[in-house]
Amino acid sequence: MTKIRIAVQKSGRLNEDSLKILKDCGISIDNGKDQLKATAMNFPLEVFYLRNGDIPQYLRDGVVDIAIIGENVLIEKGQDISVAEKLNFSKCKVSLAVPKTVKYNSVKDFEGKKIATSYPNTVIEYLKSKGVTADLHIINGSVEIAPNIGLADGICDIVSSGSTLFKNNLKEVEVILKSEAVLAVSPLISEERKEILKKMQFRIKSVLQARQNKYVLLNAPNDKLDKIISILPGMRSPTVLPLAEEGWSSVHSVIKRDTFWEVIDELKKAGAEGILVCPIEKMVM
Repeated sequence: MTKIRIAVQKSGRLNEDSLKILKDCGISIDNGKDQLKATAMNFPLEVFYLRNGDIPQYLRDGVVDIAIIGENVLIEKGQDISVAEKLNFSKCKVSLAVPKTVKYNSVKDFEGKKIATSYPNTVIEYLKSKGVTADLHIINGSVEIAPNIGLADGICDIVSSGSTLFKNNLKEVEVILKSEAVLAVSPLISEERKEILKKMQFRIKSVLQARQNKYVLLNAPNDKLDKIISILPGMRSPTVLPLAEEGWSSVHSVIKRDTFWEVIDELKKAGAEGILVCPIEKMVM
């Protein structure tokens, strides 16, 4: 049986999030400790655990068919590789930072300065677009320490919470790009494996839709139904069912996670009572 081969990060946060979305898609993976390759038990899928920076080349060479990888890595090392799906997790920024004590005005301040980074191509393209020339010091590892030991005037690295910058007495001054995990596809993927990819994408889309929404149930007096229904976005329109108590109805709908509290406040003002909120496991559109 033909199986699609997927690369995920060997360890770290992206590894955990990648395996979670596969699990949420109903794909059960038998991955023992320290395994570099595992097989799904209920889906035609093989998982390869690889170093993040090596994944673009594995995709390019057709060793793996797809990969869950940070968009920032593709921009740095795999701009020729296509993205099938943005996954809305493992979000971060690639940013320029300088010591807190340095007065910063604009990106022009980096003219002629030394920048330590693991993302030379990304930095060069950004500085070129701003008409700035700097001296890059390429480091694979703890970039943040470079200014403290006199190796560089500033750095360019991944920023998530900003705590690492803070600990190293650095401040973020320019955001070069915003990144998230993506599902990337090898240019050499076969037609047979593309069909498996379509099935997998269908599951992923259902999981991502569910993560972005909440299911809400509420009680409403019938004389306020029109107002309450106008507030609820719903997938098509809310479901309205009569309650045993005359003059009241139960309303069921879906609310976007990012506007959830605002909508709930409006519903309460409009007369909604007994509001229950439930997570959604899957949303098949």
